[in-house]
Amino acid sequence: MKDVATMKEELKKLIDTAAGRVPADLVIKNCKIVNVFSGKIQEGDIAFSGNQIAGIGAYEGKKVIDAEGRYAAPGFIDSHIHIESSYVSPEEIGRMLVPHGGTTIMADPHEIVNVCGIAGLDYMMRAAENTVLDVKYELPSCVPATPFEHAGAVIDAEAMKEPITREGIAGLGEFMNFPGVINAAESDLDKIVVAKQEGKFIDGHGPGITGKELNAYASARIAADHECSTVEEMNDRLERGMYILLRQGSACHNLRTLIKGVTADNSRRCLLCSDDRQPKTILHEGHLDNHLRICVEEGLDPVTAIRMATLNAAECFDLKDRGAIAPGYRGDVVLLDDLKDFHVNRVFVEGELVAEEGKYLPEIKKCDIASVKGSVIVKDFSKEKFKMHLKSNKVNVIQILPGGVVTAKDIAEIELDANGEFVRNPEVDLVKVAVVERHQGTGNVACGFLKGYGIKEGAVALSVAHDSHNIIVVGVNDDEMEFAVNSLVEQEGGIVLVKEGKVIESMPMPIAGLMSDQSGEWVDQKLTDIHEKAYEELGICGEVEPVMTLCFMSLAVIPEIKLTDMGLFDVTTFSFIPVEVE
Repeated sequence: MKDVATMKEELKKLIDTAAGRVPADLVIKNCKIVNVFSGKIQEGDIAFSGNQIAGIGAYEGKKVIDAEGRYAAPGFIDSHIHIESSYVSPEEIGRMLVPHGGTTIMADPHEIVNVCGIAGLDYMMRAAENTVLDVKYELPSCVPATPFEHAGAVIDAEAMKEPITREGIAGLGEFMNFPGVINAAESDLDKIVVAKQEGKFIDGHGPGITGKELNAYASARIAADHECSTVEEMNDRLERGMYILLRQGSACHNLRTLIKGVTADNSRRCLLCSDDRQPKTILHEGHLDNHLRICVEEGLDPVTAIRMATLNAAECFDLKDRGAIAPGYRGDVVLLDDLKDFHVNRVFVEGELVAEEGKYLPEIKKCDIASVKGSVIVKDFSKEKFKMHLKSNKVNVIQILPGGVVTAKDIAEIELDANGEFVRNPEVDLVKVAVVERHQGTGNVACGFLKGYGIKEGAVALSVAHDSHNIIVVGVNDDEMEFAVNSLVEQEGGIVLVKEGKVIESMPMPIAGLMSDQSGEWVDQKLTDIHEKAYEELGICGEVEPVMTLCFMSLAVIPEIKLTDMGLFDVTTFSFIPVEVE
């Protein structure tokens, strides 16, 4: 916190600059300024005093940059993103997002906190100091995400009391345990009260909630929801005072559907978010600049779209210093070639030029990762754990549905050997899937069956399996699956593809078994190689994204049926079910 004398001195300089009595530190001349308050485009200059905007109009400055008639928009704010889902570190996500106009992100680090506890949060906050991207963290609300799996930590209300007070913690992360809120469960009420006592917002996650249950969820003053899949769901939440985050990620794409429900009356309650954004998507499609292109393609007014990416988000999350180009606001400005393709020419953060024509300009420094290494701990494991000893050949099956992370519950008849073990039929797209606990050394291994993945050879193992991130493995036989798991443990997590007892491709993720310590371009190439081998050598179905699809097969808050380290879980009834059909 600055002392009073320094604050007063900076305020005087800001006012003098705004009044034209002293030259600005920087002036961006010849702009078409997007005014998100009035909805108008204003021609003029933008004057900066230190890290703030002093004014718009006609100004002179110590340093002058000619925008050459380009559009100037406020820095873009991603309203909900998980850095870990990009598979890169906070420093690297900053390097990748800033050139696309991203200046602030609302990041929920519940992936790494589920693995490493508060030590994971501490690492993420330290690492974020090394990027000019302003990372506003939300304290994860659901660690573990559900009581139906083992995570690396338990963060209850008592454990939240210290971190929620931190200056770098903006609010409480997405409250995925919506049944707990709706039913007023003591432990969930305690967490909500912790956030309310500090005056901090509570982010939401409430797919499929309607009627009085939605009233109950909203009554806790859940600020926003990014899980709407229909305009009807969106309107239900808007009418109850919630903000809606229109999502366009690497896995989930709701923006084009929901944008059809955005009107002049409700647009101020609509924001833009990624949720997840893999390097390939960023490198080839962009970030919120891609969201804005889609909005305009779907017929939305470009200024309204920009407002959704800036001012609306700032108001939702109580970021009073940003979201607009106006006197006294933070000096985050994006220069755009036009308001159709939204090509980003230059990006300014706190009055400093930080990106130009796709290049991130600041020096890149990396935080030490020692505190979050060595997180893949597997004990008492062998292929014997994959034995199922079935008595019935009629089984419940997880069926992959195309285009998302929702699954269907199916029933199949399988062949069993004399010991009650699954005999795979190469002509049938049905294989064994298992989740191996990797945090507490419990030795837990749960097995089930997966349909629609299409694997015909070898096995795939990941230490990224939302939300508790135990190891998930799928393969054509127990030997291949065992080898894949052991190979994954040896490389400290990540992704492994094996065939005939050999690793054919892999990507180590030493940061909590969730993130690489390499560049986004390296991760992108590795994922490209993994996808190529998955399709060509393992025969995985071409309509399935082999990594992202698999890592959601244990997410026990997304319908309809999933597998955790504790067993087969029916999300519609929130209960475990037997593999065998009774």
